[in-house]
Amino acid sequence: MNVLKPGEALRLYIRYYWTFDTSEDMSVLTFPIGCPQLIFHRRSRFYIPELEAEQARFSISGQVNFPARIQSSGDVETIVVVFYPHAIGTMFNIPVSSFYNQEIDGYSLGDKSLNILANDVLNADDAAEAIKIIEKWLLSRLEDTAIYNFKRVGASLKLLFHDNTISVENMAQLACLSRKQFERVFFNAVGMKPKEYSNVARFQKSLWLMQNGNRNFADIAFSCGYADQSHFIRECRRYSGITPAELLKTQPVYSDLFASPF
Repeated sequence: MNVLKPGEALRLYIRYYWTFDTSEDMSVLTFPIGCPQLIFHRRSRFYIPELEAEQARFSISGQVNFPARIQSSGDVETIVVVFYPHAIGTMFNIPVSSFYNQEIDGYSLGDKSLNILANDVLNADDAAEAIKIIEKWLLSRLEDTAIYNFKRVGASLKLLFHDNTISVENMAQLACLSRKQFERVFFNAVGMKPKEYSNVARFQKSLWLMQNGNRNFADIAFSCGYADQSHFIRECRRYSGITPAELLKTQPVYSDLFASPF
């Protein structure tokens, strides 16, 4: 897998791009990462057993609250755009909540510009050219960005990532909104309600601690704001399908949301 930085003008919106090219069979367990994605399959597509379906050649993956396994039988060349949690709504003219727990075929949205983008990316000479095409299109969609709400939600997310125990009320105060207003604005920008997203972020924080060598589950529970170790284990099973101990035994642990990809 190759991870690439976005151009400077897009770094507020795009966390990173990654490309993946393999001729081997694969089966990988994935978790809610808290970041929506655009996925382009230039050859074979991934199969998602939990959804009993293949991803579309051009797929939009929204916020999810369940683990999933991605499988392929080889001959894969995939390009993925990973957005910041609140950024994908700046690029599309439909509610971000439409992507919740969904793998949507991008062609089904009826957006002519988006269809042209997908065709150009899928037919590009190589991944480097495809990413240039993606960047040009993304920049063209930033002209009408609702920047005020983007900044307000971004500030509340920054606070949440610093302190997983922060309440929705305190996040709303930072955004200078009532709780009800904040929940609406957050849901429209992120595609998930603040409390549920906080749970995903807390799980991702626990992965980051395990990734960095912490094996004390009681300490992880305390650091991430879980009620106790049992609560942490239940939530880990909810978002990964297995316990923390089983997770550490079966695969490398990595936090997509908290670890730097570079």
